[in-house]
Amino acid sequence: MDTIFLNGLCIDTIIGIYEWERSTKQTLIFDIAMAFDINKASQTDDLQYTLDYKKVSDRVTEFVQNTQYYLIERLISEVAELILTEFKVTWVQIKLNKRGAVGKDIDVGIIIERGKK
Repeated sequence: MDTIFLNGLCIDTIIGIYEWERSTKQTLIFDIAMAFDINKASQTDDLQYTLDYKKVSDRVTEFVQNTQYYLIERLISEVAELILTEFKVTWVQIKLNKRGAVGKDIDVGIIIERGKK
C-alpha cells in the first residue's frame, strides 16, 4: 500500500483545559499519513484517481478551527475518524503536536494510528 502524507499542517484553534487556553487560540501542528493505492493515478495521470491532499488539508483545517475540545486525545481521534470516513482511506496515522504546552519550544503531543494498512 502507498502512503500519501501531509506534514506540518498548522491550525489555530481553542484547545485545552485551563482558563487561559479557553480564551486564546493555540497553534496545533499535524503530520498526517494515509494509506492509499496510487496505482491508477500513476497510470492515468488523473487527479480523480488519487487522494486529493489539498481537500484533506482544507477539510481537516475547517474541522479543527470549528472545534473547541478540552483534550487533544478527543480532537485527534475525531480527525482520524473524519479522514477514514470522508476520504475512504483504509489507514491513517496522525501526529498532533501541541508545541509549548509544557514550556516554550517544547514539543508535546500524541501519535495515533487507525484502520488497516
